[in-house]
Amino acid sequence: MLKWAIILAIVALIAGALGFSGVAGAAAGVAKILFFLFLVGFVLVLLLGGTLFKAATGPK
Repeated sequence: MLKWAIILAIVALIAGALGFSGVAGAAAGVAKILFFLFLVGFVLVLLLGGTLFKAATGPK
């Protein structure tokens, strides 16, 4: 997901530089949504990784 966000951000930069404002705005909007979805998922895994996922594997 982060890979697609970076790709779309690059597409938005190139399209903006070439004057395609509609394409640049759409690509930037989708990239922003994907980045925030990645960020939320990362924080959830980070928080749950220390508690829920260790409990699921059992004590060693």
